[in-house]
Amino acid sequence: MNPPAKSAGVLPTTAKAKAEAELEQIAQLKAVAAQDRDAFDRMYRDYYPRLMDFLARIVGHGGLAEEVVNDTMFVVWTRANTFAGRSKVSTWIFGIAYKQAIKRLEREGRRRHERLPEDWESTSNSISVDSDISTLQLQEMLAKAIQGLSENHRSVVELTYQFGYSYGEIAEIVGCPINTVKTRMFHARAQLRRILEALANRV
Repeated sequence: MNPPAKSAGVLPTTAKAKAEAELEQIAQLKAVAAQDRDAFDRMYRDYYPRLMDFLARIVGHGGLAEEVVNDTMFVVWTRANTFAGRSKVSTWIFGIAYKQAIKRLEREGRRRHERLPEDWESTSNSISVDSDISTLQLQEMLAKAIQGLSENHRSVVELTYQFGYSYGEIAEIVGCPINTVKTRMFHARAQLRRILEALANRV
């Protein structure tokens, strides 16, 4: 007996749940645009931990990350009416957070140069990174390696693997073409491999 045919208008459960969640986010943002403080407070509590996690990885300082979160949510409060619906609400908010973080780093003169220390470039490529290193050590090394990337490269890695955004969504967040995101990811992976190999060689 053949299984019943799926209705063309019925979304899979997970897709339907995501669609409903996004509609709730849009409704909440519209309430914020209408200066609904309760809606804003709920949105702030919802996004605070995610933004802190993301921004701490960019600016490298918990106190500064919290300041940037507040800068970001102030923009959300004052400019919620500018959301045009061309992306997910979370993509729009993370885009604001990214821009606020870069502005703060530029203002403090703390942006990193997009290059690696010279000794990492000369490290042998023959080292097997995970052959003799425990899982915990590897995780610690990976965290250090990611911190060794420039803001542009680190953001692409974090948004992809930590927060699950697609390349298209990342392009919207960081404000660049999707091909630039792909190029940054390519170079980030190459840099991570060199950094990990250098760190493994020092263990």
